[in-house]
Amino acid sequence: MTCVAPPSDLVHVFWHPGMLNHDTGTGVFDTGMDPGFLDILDKHPENSDRVRNMVSILKRGPISPYITWHSGRSAEVPELLSFHTPEYISKLVDANESGSVELSAGTFLNPGSWSAALLAAGTTLAAIKHILDGHGKISYALVRPPGHHAQPSLADGYCFLNNAGLAVKTALSTGCERVAVVDIDVHYGNGTAEGFYSSDDVLAISLHMNHGSWGPSHLQNGSIDELGDGEGLGYNLNVPLPNGTGDRGYDYAMTELVVPAIQKFKPQMLVMVIGQDSSAFDPNGRQCLTMEGYRAIGRVLREQADKHTQGRLLIVQEGGYHITYSAYCLHATLEGVLNLQTPLLSDPIGYYPEDAALAFQVVDLIKNYWESTVPFLQEDN
Repeated sequence: MTCVAPPSDLVHVFWHPGMLNHDTGTGVFDTGMDPGFLDILDKHPENSDRVRNMVSILKRGPISPYITWHSGRSAEVPELLSFHTPEYISKLVDANESGSVELSAGTFLNPGSWSAALLAAGTTLAAIKHILDGHGKISYALVRPPGHHAQPSLADGYCFLNNAGLAVKTALSTGCERVAVVDIDVHYGNGTAEGFYSSDDVLAISLHMNHGSWGPSHLQNGSIDELGDGEGLGYNLNVPLPNGTGDRGYDYAMTELVVPAIQKFKPQMLVMVIGQDSSAFDPNGRQCLTMEGYRAIGRVLREQADKHTQGRLLIVQEGGYHITYSAYCLHATLEGVLNLQTPLLSDPIGYYPEDAALAFQVVDLIKNYWESTVPFLQEDN
């Protein structure tokens, strides 16, 4: 297996219905708590309904002619050890055997969860191997439970196994010398960052709400000074954006920060980690992206893949908790990735005020900081 350029221009979607068996339960939002005085409890935000709608919009929406479907698979435990520690995997196996357990705040492992997590990891590995084997340029791992908060030895943020991190490890082991990861989920991709924090062969860029640390399972702040260490210093780049950044603010951040970093790094594989929780209507985010904002991000990263990776682009699903709008935003993202000139779907609800001017100021501050502290960005092409 080598890191070769594959043919054609469809989105190869990897999916397995067994991932729906992860039951996250009900409670007050994501706490699992029943206070006893509410008639109606929330489904946990990371529930199967959101992914059912993503599957259905790709199968029956206007983008369906551009989609080809592939069955996912379960990961084998030895495959998980490329990113995770043996002790952590043993802990998950033991937790699965014990029944139901909350591994970190809001992160519930219930009967059916471990098998779903193995399917999410294996399906993501199948998606990247499809690219590495030369069978397609663009693969999308439509998976749950999500993964980008899972650290090598810690569960966090609804995540057990780091699906994108495992895929990156596979790419590095099969001929790709440099892999760039661009994470647009509304929360900092701290698990992926942690896994490659000392590595200079992975450029990890995360655009996220400026939420800071949220406790012992998520000590990382996602701040601009978390740049990596050792050989990895400068290869972990964070873009904490103000609440309400919106379409124009994200486009500015992509143009001024993400694109120049990718161009300097010159990756051989590009991994796009997507979460629709950056949308205007998500209950778990505040960033006000609309369908057009997601289309624009998709276009930018497709352009970078065409320029630097011979079109190789892996897309990995993460958050996105508005049951309907997340599906619409996924549809729009893939329209952008496919470089479709005319939108196939109109936005059903999608205008929200944005404070792009504030985002522009933040992006300029981050740009100045990177240019003064990150050596590889200072080099001439």
